[in-house]
Amino acid sequence: MRRGLVHVLAWSLATGAAVTLSWWGVHTVMAGTAYDPPRALPITAADATTQESQPLASSTRRPSPSPSRSTARTPSPTPTPTTSTAPPPSPTPTSTASGQVKSYDTDGGRVVFDLGKASATLVSATPGSGWSMQVWKTETWIRVEFTSGTNKVSVICTWHDGPPHVEIGNY
Repeated sequence: MRRGLVHVLAWSLATGAAVTLSWWGVHTVMAGTAYDPPRALPITAADATTQESQPLASSTRRPSPSPSRSTARTPSPTPTPTTSTAPPPSPTPTSTASGQVKSYDTDGGRVVFDLGKASATLVSATPGSGWSMQVWKTETWIRVEFTSGTNKVSVICTWHDGPPHVEIGNY
């Protein structure tokens, strides 16, 4: 009996040490990757004075690792469902190197695009309270759809035959 108890104790200690070492190794490798929570956007003085009681921005895109990289990305045609209960952000339109950042408020939530001369990038999309959302992206358009029960609101940005154009539709 005593011998069996020693074996169980030795096995437990070895298993605990192995699990701890494995967790530490995986944690070290995964630190700083896409599994970390997203960082908040910077707050500008103009934003702080106009929207004191609401969050200013919520980013769905990580910053590029180097400024020499092109901002054009090949989007995925598959939908990416996302749900959030955060209140919509209130960013102020600003100029960027690639274009102009514009936000579009709808009944379902808020969408922010970076509109360039010949393309656009989704900066953030935040559903309103009680709404969920899905995002579709291709090389020539981006569609954000907010859904609540049978209500649907779509924000579609296209740029296949000219500069980016945004359309909002309620269904």
